[in-house]
Amino acid sequence: MEPDRPTLGKLRFPEERSFGRRYPQTQHPYRREFQRDRDRILHCRAFRRLEDKTQVFIRSESDHLRNRLTHTFEVSQIARTVASVLDLDETLTEALALAHDIGHPPFGHAGEEALNHQMAAFGRRFDHNLHALTIVESFERRYPQFPGLNLTFEIREGIVKHSSDFRPGECPELAEYLPDKRPPLEAQLIDPVDEIAYSTADLDDAYSAGFFSVVEITEAVPEYARIWASVQAQFPRAPEEVQFSEALRWLVDHLISGLIEGTCAAAENAGVGDVQAVRDYPQRLAQFAPPAASTIRALKTFLHSRVYSSEAIQQACKRHASAVVKLFQVFMQQPHLISHQPERTEPQHSGDSSQRPLNLLVCNYIAGMTDTFFCRTYESLLGVMP
Repeated sequence: MEPDRPTLGKLRFPEERSFGRRYPQTQHPYRREFQRDRDRILHCRAFRRLEDKTQVFIRSESDHLRNRLTHTFEVSQIARTVASVLDLDETLTEALALAHDIGHPPFGHAGEEALNHQMAAFGRRFDHNLHALTIVESFERRYPQFPGLNLTFEIREGIVKHSSDFRPGECPELAEYLPDKRPPLEAQLIDPVDEIAYSTADLDDAYSAGFFSVVEITEAVPEYARIWASVQAQFPRAPEEVQFSEALRWLVDHLISGLIEGTCAAAENAGVGDVQAVRDYPQRLAQFAPPAASTIRALKTFLHSRVYSSEAIQQACKRHASAVVKLFQVFMQQPHLISHQPERTEPQHSGDSSQRPLNLLVCNYIAGMTDTFFCRTYESLLGVMP
């Protein structure tokens, strides 16, 4: 007999209450709307380009390290697990997980910060979530009936709100996405799931790359120290790298369980009884239970001090940011050098591209590049990458 599992089925988003698509379409005879959304994301070009975009570590250093695509699949796997246990809409959650990073430019956060800095000079900003919305709304060109992917409202809302809320008037361009409301619980899960995925994966990759020893992790993360002691007691003859992998698996399980427990407790304490109550509640309900929250904080602090702030990572970030700035400036001065690839630069059905600001055209073009294409373009115009 299975033990009682926590469930939030009453908070599951009912697909029949979806606000629908921007361009109405006939329902498929045997595929749900969120299934169609998920598959459209999987088959779009922006999703495929994630395979050659940096997560944290430079891929040329090892072919075992995560890239933006493998990270996305890990987020998706964890998100599906959590949604299934909580009796939420697993397909809606999966679609949002698959879409959560498609707006990332090359070279991870270094590339994003460099583009944002360049756009600030024009009174604009670059944010990968907003860029992801532009991709699914305009840039992808796969259908003759409409621009973009024509995703349901809830997917588009989740793309821009999965990691943070915004107040009415704060983002005028997002006014249609209910700025005074929280997104459904399925969308709220994506950010903490993302934290689990990247924190544990970065720990794995950084350990493999020799950034720290196991002893240093145990000193910084108490829960990991407890797990490590248990793993060594159970598998004393296993090589250290195998013990590390086993401990990492236990750590992931601890964090996922903590997210499930914390979200159930928050929903119960809030007294929410349906999806509308989730939307109306003043805070997000997807959260870690206190022990898991403490662990994720300690883990992120350790990674920032030993990995993200390390000289190797910082030097790579500086080189890549500098290259992005230089290429941006070249295209601003010589826009004729931009290859004609409308799916990266021009919204479909948007009229004369000459009416759009050049800085936006350049930003969109660079943001759509893979790491490899960026390097090839840079070297063809400016010589060897810094």
